[in-house]
Amino acid sequence: MTDPAKMQLPAPGTWVLDPGHTEVGAVARHLMVTKVRGQFRSFRGALHISETLEDSWAELEADADSIDTGNPDRDQHLKSADFLDVEHHPNVTFRSTKVNQTAPETLRVIGDLTIRGRTNPVDLRVRYLGMTPDPWGGTRAAFEIEGEIDREAYGMTWNVALETGGVLVSRTVQLEIEAQAVEQPQEAERANEAEANLGENELRQSA
Repeated sequence: MTDPAKMQLPAPGTWVLDPGHTEVGAVARHLMVTKVRGQFRSFRGALHISETLEDSWAELEADADSIDTGNPDRDQHLKSADFLDVEHHPNVTFRSTKVNQTAPETLRVIGDLTIRGRTNPVDLRVRYLGMTPDPWGGTRAAFEIEGEIDREAYGMTWNVALETGGVLVSRTVQLEIEAQAVEQPQEAERANEAEANLGENELRQSA
């Protein structure tokens, strides 16, 4: 079996998610049949592209309180201690730990997903849709991302048994992300690095 053709990566540097053109969502089954979709309306994230795919990594942080399924009562329940427990755990975070190419346009990304203060590995299937210039002089890269988690592994064990068998809410939750990332100018990256280094130096001097 031959290796997949080498993927043409975005240029090395930081690519920040555009919240206006990115959707971070999840899908669960209700009554064992119907899909219920939700999205985190507030989030931030970035792709850190290195010279090699293996050294590249991604990060994402979503505000748990921003979950939106289109039903206010259901959203409040999801924010409660039965599910996301936003009072004690305001953020959902992800950071990749390994990236492998699986086909000319697809990747397997493994990383740590933290929900309700519990961290578990998650395996994501990523389709790279390519790059395109935008009307404002920038460059964008697009991705489709899918995966699934066992919500009970994160302490979200609430459910109701049905008289006909099964449960009210599926244990497995599908992750669905449509991502558009914007390349950051090198000048801005250098400024961010300088600021980070300055902060580290100040900490060393005060230690």
